[in-house]
Amino acid sequence: MDNIAKVKDFVLTFTSIFYEALPFIILGAVIAGILEEMLPQRLLTRFLPRSRTLAIIIGAVLGLVFPMCECGIIPVMRRLIRKGLPLSCCVAYLLAGPIINVVVMLSTFVAFSGMENAVEPGGGLAYQMGGWWMMSLRIALGFLVAVGTAHIVEWQYRLYGSKLLMPLAIPAKVDINEDGEEAEEKRSAWQRLSNITDTALHDFIDITVFLILGALLAAFTRQIVTQEMIADLSRNHAVLSIVLMMLLAVLLCLCSEADAFVAASFITLRPAAKLAFLVLGPMLDLKLYMMYTRVFRPRLIYTIFLSVIIQVFIYSYVTHLLWEHYAPQFMVAPVPTPGGK
Repeated sequence: MDNIAKVKDFVLTFTSIFYEALPFIILGAVIAGILEEMLPQRLLTRFLPRSRTLAIIIGAVLGLVFPMCECGIIPVMRRLIRKGLPLSCCVAYLLAGPIINVVVMLSTFVAFSGMENAVEPGGGLAYQMGGWWMMSLRIALGFLVAVGTAHIVEWQYRLYGSKLLMPLAIPAKVDINEDGEEAEEKRSAWQRLSNITDTALHDFIDITVFLILGALLAAFTRQIVTQEMIADLSRNHAVLSIVLMMLLAVLLCLCSEADAFVAASFITLRPAAKLAFLVLGPMLDLKLYMMYTRVFRPRLIYTIFLSVIIQVFIYSYVTHLLWEHYAPQFMVAPVPTPGGK
């Protein structure tokens, strides 16, 4: 009977994660297809400011214009590099784009809505982050990590130049027509619609595979690690819980449009550990490492990974200290029910 209950819980966890995330996967794939086909990439370089710091900041918020997940952002970034967009700006977009975009912001908000009302087994308020808090802090930490890493990449690029890039990513000469515009093959409306459909379908299938894998792994993990074990670990060993969730982010290989639902399923885990999971996952995991090797040389890959890991841990731990100190002061404890004595 106990085994049947475990199977039911496994199926329920998997299906809840999958069906909650699926609409955001579809929306992200459709938007990615439209932007890929309709918006010229060279348009970005025209409005790039001369200040490299300001250009990096703009690169970090490009996800608001190109709302793609980390799976689809790498080939786009490679084309942007070949079009002449500075490497540091592309890295800022690569790291922050899967976090700072409307689809991921919305999915994070939905996944954590109402979480602020979560209570401990004894009835006290758990002081979890709700939708607004988790979404805002995820954006803020993702932005800081992306901008900081991009500046390190800019320093490395000034030392080594194109030696940091694979041959397919080295900037190439662009054919310019008589009007000074980038030469582009004319396509009919039907061809454009076909390209949009192909891109959206490819992204949807690719992302959904990782979503299913992540949901299965999360459901399996829930069978091994109970909520009580996670709560005790995160309450008494904050550093260990943050490191553990960062490791899970690397191993689970989730899409940024779906990982919020996985993190939210660990209800009693301390908020900073969930935040570390949500910030690190879209920037660094096993599938991204394999995809990075098609764009970057090992020196640049290790530079990016080391910078991201150190920053995510530091920012998450500082968030933990601040949240645990100040949250009890501004969060209202639940009112006991008449029959709850």
